[in-house]
Amino acid sequence: MGFIKEFKEFAIKGNVVDLAVGVIIGGAFGKIVQSLVNDLIMPPISLLIGDKGFTNFYVPLNAKVRAAYEANQALSLEEAKKLGPVFAWGNFATEVINFLILAFIIFLMVKAINSLKRKEEAAPTIPAAPPREEVLLTEIRDLLKAKQ
Repeated sequence: MGFIKEFKEFAIKGNVVDLAVGVIIGGAFGKIVQSLVNDLIMPPISLLIGDKGFTNFYVPLNAKVRAAYEANQALSLEEAKKLGPVFAWGNFATEVINFLILAFIIFLMVKAINSLKRKEEAAPTIPAAPPREEVLLTEIRDLLKAKQ
């Protein structure tokens, strides 16, 4: 029974729950960034460089893929991978852009949180009023000092 109790304490701790929430939100946020890059940023870039799409830029690494690529310049990365090994530099560049956008947004969020913490720390705090018992004891002490 001690093992189950210990596991329950571990699983219910605030840090574990916060971490789980962070991972879930991070996964969903990653999908949003991926959609931003794939659906909004890369299409205009693809218009500039051709209809093939940026993620479909690759270098064929064997004769079979090279021959298929020379026969059909619009051969997608997926189709090329089915034929053999490829150096998928366009897909890698897209993933790097995803990472940079995600890292920048997380940096902005951390910066905002740190700014709020600094404001909270810098704000003067009004000391809480002492408890009623302490006030009464102080008055009694003062009265006893006055009698002496």
